[in-house]
Amino acid sequence: MGELRGTHVPVLLERCLELLAPALDRGDRTIHVDATLGLAGHAEAVLQRHPRTVLIGLDRDTEALAHARVRLARFADRVHLEHAVYDELPEVLARLGYPAIDGVLFDLGVSSLQLDAPDRGFAYAQDAPLDMRMDQTRGVTAEEVVNTYSHPDLARVLRVYGEEKFAPRIASAILRERERARITSSARLAELVRESIPAPARRTGGHPAKRTFQALRIEVNRELAALETALPAALDKLTVGGRMVVLSYHSLEDRLTKAALTDRVRSKGPVDLPVELPGSGPTFRLLSRGAELPGEAEVAANPRAASVRLRAAERIDPDAERQGRADRERPRRRVRAMHQPGTGSADPGPTGAGTDEEGEGRRR
Repeated sequence: MGELRGTHVPVLLERCLELLAPALDRGDRTIHVDATLGLAGHAEAVLQRHPRTVLIGLDRDTEALAHARVRLARFADRVHLEHAVYDELPEVLARLGYPAIDGVLFDLGVSSLQLDAPDRGFAYAQDAPLDMRMDQTRGVTAEEVVNTYSHPDLARVLRVYGEEKFAPRIASAILRERERARITSSARLAELVRESIPAPARRTGGHPAKRTFQALRIEVNRELAALETALPAALDKLTVGGRMVVLSYHSLEDRLTKAALTDRVRSKGPVDLPVELPGSGPTFRLLSRGAELPGEAEVAANPRAASVRLRAAERIDPDAERQGRADRERPRRRVRAMHQPGTGSADPGPTGAGTDEEGEGRRR
């Protein structure tokens, strides 16, 4: 395996632990999934804080899994490490015999190992072969994308996944260059991108190749397609009281996360009904208002946390929530006893006033 390449500081570690704790501190055994294990910084902290928790760690990167296995060796009796992409979670759980889970963490994007290893081709600041595969055992490389995609397809990838407004110009430059020679170097690609972007635009927004490299990485690894499947699948596996925490690093990931959570925290019943129908209520509640941003101290200690957006939610019992809400909202009925002569009703007393009773809204 060799020495660990790169440095790893888990992003928003204490906040993640704080959010997950209520879900993992229940019963004799709880199940936590780290869907993006990486170098296992978050996973190690969870295992240390929760001695009755079993960890299932997923990662598509075999090198990361090898390092994580060493790091977590002292917890081996309650750790399952799986070579898998996060959208394969249901299959992994079925194989391991876990029908449900209590916690799940997604720490999205490129890992410290991948970013800091020059031979992986993720970094535009270092010259390396254009690979960018998180799982180097399968899939197409960035070199294949750059040298085989048509102009429309390449421009679409850069525009959609990189939000690059100069996508057509960059795609044209790539096609012209590959007619002369195959593009195999990350440094050469970064240079082509820089030359394609007008000088005024290059002065702001960081490295001019940042968005292109992000787009190619997402395309190569099918990150957004996998995430769109993985988020609802993970939510479905959470027990009541179980919690999900998602760390996103660009707007595309955060939008998918927000959409997946919003779908679960809204009622699906008709809006004009006075009461919520059974089975139509929210199944999750949000644990923060909007996306949480890192504080100045977090960014100072770990610059890679600068762009992170955290969202979290907890599974609830929709029927219990519906009943509780109905109890809170139901007005108290004041029932006045009426004296009706000849019916044998009790004498209302000297004042003629009836008795007041608390109605259906009474709590017992």
